Amino acid sequence: MPYLYIESPIGTIEIQSNVAGICEVTFVEEKLFEPEETPILLQCAKELEAYFLGESHIFEVKLSPKGTDFQYNVWEKLQEIPFGTTQSYMDIAHKLGDGKKVRAVGMANGKNPIAIIIPCHRVIGGNGKLIGYAGGLGRKEWLLKHEGALLL
Repeated sequence: MPYLYIESPIGTIEIQSNVAGICEVTFVEEKLFEPEETPILLQCAKELEAYFLGESHIFEVKLSPKGTDFQYNVWEKLQEIPFGTTQSYMDIAHKLGDGKKVRAVGMANGKNPIAIIIPCHRVIGGNGKLIGYAGGLGRKEWLLKHEGALLL
């Protein structure tokens, strides 16, 4: 599978695609693969760079994450969270029709393979605290400040 790397204000991002679309966007400490400039990887890189520059918050690149049906449902709800806002794990559980699935929502959120574009960073604890982010809470805080969801 092809990979491409970009440098962002919060670290190196690895983008991976398959024949159907972007399957991973993750923060990495080192570049393990030889970069390959395919059209979809370049589109994704361009959209992410525009996001970090504050020029755009809209992603149109085709996504192809791998997960369970429940994870897909959670990831769809994450993509509905408006830019510059946050929601709680409970909010997402209720949108899925079952407020008792808060833990399951948290687990699915944590398994999101496409950071930033599927905005799992916009999900916070019910008490308003920043909890859980695979990229680290410092990055989550930066992203939310960048989007205006947290005061500087």
